[in-house]
Amino acid sequence: MTRPVNWNRPTGGPYPDLSRYSDIWVEVSVPRQRAYIHTGSRVIYTMIVSTGNDDSPDTATPRGTFHIQAERGPWFYNPKYDEGAEYWVSFLNHGQYLFHSVPMDEHHRVILSVAADLGHEDSHGCIHLSLPDAKWFYNNIATGTKVVIHD
Repeated sequence: MTRPVNWNRPTGGPYPDLSRYSDIWVEVSVPRQRAYIHTGSRVIYTMIVSTGNDDSPDTATPRGTFHIQAERGPWFYNPKYDEGAEYWVSFLNHGQYLFHSVPMDEHHRVILSVAADLGHEDSHGCIHLSLPDAKWFYNNIATGTKVVIHD
């Protein structure tokens, strides 16, 4: 059995200063459950993620090439799923598919059973990140940044 990922810590070590790089883009590997921040062809940071549960088309993470959209925010709550999250950034359908923190309840408390699955397919199609990774992504990945999600 693999050890749970600590969702209270950066999952890839110290964050890079993106102002030192050009041609930034994001790669998400569904089989590896990783997001890679690239400068050109070089990976400069790796994050552990949770993508959608591929058992159903309603909960799968879309594959393809997308771009970070203008929609982002510090918090959301979705009563349909009884879950919310911090530091969300849209990559498809203007708020439907997001990068965001591990899920939280309506009182901003981490849902421990879901957070414990970080590193495994376990979302409704969004891409879950640890709390610090989500905040860093929100603050550093610019609108228009290319995102490639693949098997």
